[in-house]
Amino acid sequence: MEIKKDYIDNPSSRLKGKKVLILCANEFEDIELLYPVIHLSGEGADVTIGVLHNGGIHTRPWLPDKPITGRFGSTVPIVVMSVGNRYDIVEIPKAKPEDYDAVIIPGGFAPDYLRCDKPTLKLVADMYRMGKIIAAICHGPQVLISTDANFGTDIIKGRNVTGWDAVMDDIKNAGGNFSPLPARRDGNVITGRVPDSLPQFMQAIIEALTE
Repeated sequence: MEIKKDYIDNPSSRLKGKKVLILCANEFEDIELLYPVIHLSGEGADVTIGVLHNGGIHTRPWLPDKPITGRFGSTVPIVVMSVGNRYDIVEIPKAKPEDYDAVIIPGGFAPDYLRCDKPTLKLVADMYRMGKIIAAICHGPQVLISTDANFGTDIIKGRNVTGWDAVMDDIKNAGGNFSPLPARRDGNVITGRVPDSLPQFMQAIIEALTE
């Protein structure tokens, strides 16, 4: 069979020069972290995973030196992907809002821990006020709700947003206009519904980053 073209170190350059921060803690929704890492890095973006190590000590099982672990066993660092290739890692308190063009918050149970961490909420609030892209999927809008409540932003309040059914009432109570669509964009705020919505969610993020 004839090989027509080789693909070696030939990523798309649509997002070249763009920097994206993905926030996570224990019990994140695995695919909602892994899919953006692979998709964005494949488009040429610099991806950083921001980690909260002191959040969520009640993991399964609890071990003092356990790495941050997703609901289905994926870890950060990602076992099959070397740090420094498709992604880097930073402790959330050390992340500088001015260094990134967008922040993404995956779902799972991790948002429960992230929303209780004031440095995390301040980081999101600062990025929002700088006009950066703020994106969250599934349970991720919980963090945006708490950012509004603690830092006086309007990331959810008055906006068209979506998320998983479990946070629908929280979104409405926070003043958001909820609709069960795969993804919604309102200004610089992008929300996604469930793991199956990741293609639409990522499409909205990439379109926003390329504008």
